[in-house]
Amino acid sequence: MYVIVTDTSANIPTPLLRGKGLDFLPYYYYIDGQEQECLDTERFDGHGFYQAIREGREVSTSQITPNRYVEHFTPILESGRDVIFVSMSSGISGSCHSAQSAAAELMERFPGRTVAVVDTISASLGEGLVALKGAEWREQGLSLEENVRAMEAMSQKMCQVFTVDNLVHLRRMGRLSGITAKVGSVLNIKPILKGNEEGKIVAFSVARGRRKSVEALAKVYRRFVELEEIQTVGIAHADCPDDAAYLEALLRLEKPPKEILTVCYEPVTGAHVGPDTLALFFMSDEHVRSANLLSDIAEKLPLKDLKDKLPLGRKKKE
Repeated sequence: MYVIVTDTSANIPTPLLRGKGLDFLPYYYYIDGQEQECLDTERFDGHGFYQAIREGREVSTSQITPNRYVEHFTPILESGRDVIFVSMSSGISGSCHSAQSAAAELMERFPGRTVAVVDTISASLGEGLVALKGAEWREQGLSLEENVRAMEAMSQKMCQVFTVDNLVHLRRMGRLSGITAKVGSVLNIKPILKGNEEGKIVAFSVARGRRKSVEALAKVYRRFVELEEIQTVGIAHADCPDDAAYLEALLRLEKPPKEILTVCYEPVTGAHVGPDTLALFFMSDEHVRSANLLSDIAEKLPLKDLKDKLPLGRKKKE
């Protein structure tokens, strides 16, 4: 018997997390130096949090330390159960390495017990969808080793693409130069980004205006999605529900997935990407993370009669 543990970066709605029997560790974040944690996504005030960032409040985050992993996993091992920890990408956080360090220490202390760490090379629902699928595979009877291999393979096939509304937060993360950020803001240029094969965030295209940047995400989906009829697709937004609804409607026009799970970005990942970020997560093939998405989204996506069929989102961002 084994327990699947993830962290709050996985962005899984609390009822779904509990319903699937998933355990979790919270990340801490700070507003004006005051420590906070989000233990229940249903009660998280997403609008209030992202509005605070818009208003210039100081927001920061911290990694999960090896000691916190040890403290959380120890009672599980003492009860005679093993652990699979489903982690945020090692490409954007050192927490995955901390979990691996804790796992090595604990397996020395508990001979015969296993602590396996799955580096999803993703965050938000790119991580969460892997954890949810792992819970399903556990119910189907997969062993710990089989489930780890399956989740690692799924992580390689997870396409995560997103657009941001304000380049200041990317600049703060070191993703754009100050000059690029300034020019982008003046010209209303919106970067299109993805998670690469190392789980790092890279910019691969731009769009002029918010509407076109949202449509670019749909174009990537249309080109790269595989077996959409049997998969759950994830959408995460940082306090821009109208844009999320517009993207969801675009996905349903062609190659509609079995299910779309839409969430508000939890505060830790959201603090780094910033208000009005919109992200899309779906399954493709094992080459999608290294694929040249740029040429593929340049093709024209047929969107007829949008005014009649689709929510228009926020015109002020055009």
